[in-house]
Amino acid sequence: MDKINSSEPEEISVKDIILKYQDGLRFLKSKIKIILLCGAVGSVVGVGYAIMKKPVYTATCTFVLDDNRGGGLGQYASLAAFAGIDIAGGTGGVFEGDNIMELYKSRNMIKQALLSSIVMPDGKKQLLIDRYVSVLNLKKRWKEKDHIETINFNPSADKFNRKQDSLIIDISSTIANKILNISKPDKKLNVVKVDIAFVDELFSKEFNDKLVATVNDFYIKTKTKKAQKNLDILKNQVDSVKGILNQSLGRVASSNDATPNANPLRSILNVPSQRKQVDVQASSSIYAELVKNLELAKISLRQEMPLIQVIDEPIYPLSKSTSNKILYIVGGFFLMVLASVFILIVWGTSKKSKEFKDA
Repeated sequence: MDKINSSEPEEISVKDIILKYQDGLRFLKSKIKIILLCGAVGSVVGVGYAIMKKPVYTATCTFVLDDNRGGGLGQYASLAAFAGIDIAGGTGGVFEGDNIMELYKSRNMIKQALLSSIVMPDGKKQLLIDRYVSVLNLKKRWKEKDHIETINFNPSADKFNRKQDSLIIDISSTIANKILNISKPDKKLNVVKVDIAFVDELFSKEFNDKLVATVNDFYIKTKTKKAQKNLDILKNQVDSVKGILNQSLGRVASSNDATPNANPLRSILNVPSQRKQVDVQASSSIYAELVKNLELAKISLRQEMPLIQVIDEPIYPLSKSTSNKILYIVGGFFLMVLASVFILIVWGTSKKSKEFKDA
């Protein structure tokens, strides 16, 4: 029975916990110089990091978006319906609400902006993606990590290879998640704010300009795609009917010239000319209706055209944010203090455990 009882674990009382806590405090007080020294080292490391960290330049563009449709076209709706024209349909709800904000984060929009060229201060042209790679020295990293010796992002090529696409996807994802910020300062207004925050001032401004232009142009083209297609079809029909009408007029003139002084007693001689007159009248009526419908289609296109007006665009010098040295000093101090305390506690506990086993 005594053997069994001796194998049972010892109960830990509240008094034992308090005593161990006091022992730990006394041990840490005896090592206060080491802890403060570690904190001082952390402060030095923190201020050094703050000094070495590059400032971030933020390029901001704000614009107002107004894509109201319908308006005063109700008076034309019934008239256009006879010609099979839907002047109130447009592209429907393709880009309703805040969808344009999601466009800015899409890989395709960011890729198009990155592959745009800019004029450098020295007059030379450079792709924005090459500027990004150069500033972050990514080629060196790719060479060491991925064994990529050379890489070219020339957009004149028909398509990129797998390696190029993979790198562009990675860069686009980084920009969308860490560099680009899209917001609406006031939810009640259609004002959109686009921020690009990067360590290179030139890239921040130029990429902001290119991205805003690329997305807004895509947005307008997509919103007006159906109305523009309808307008193009009507233009072709008008040109075609106009050509037929001109030919019919020419045939009437030729027929009249063939029988300039037709005998009024012989009506059969006027039949060819009268037939061509019928063609002219029919073509004239069709042409008049198509021209009317063409004008309605132009009104529809103008109504579908969203208004995107830039309010503020980024200009030099951009706003610059630098590291808060005080914050890094304090943060480095406390991180190193906590780390040193943890290490000392683990070391002291393991030392006592070893001494207890040896005893």
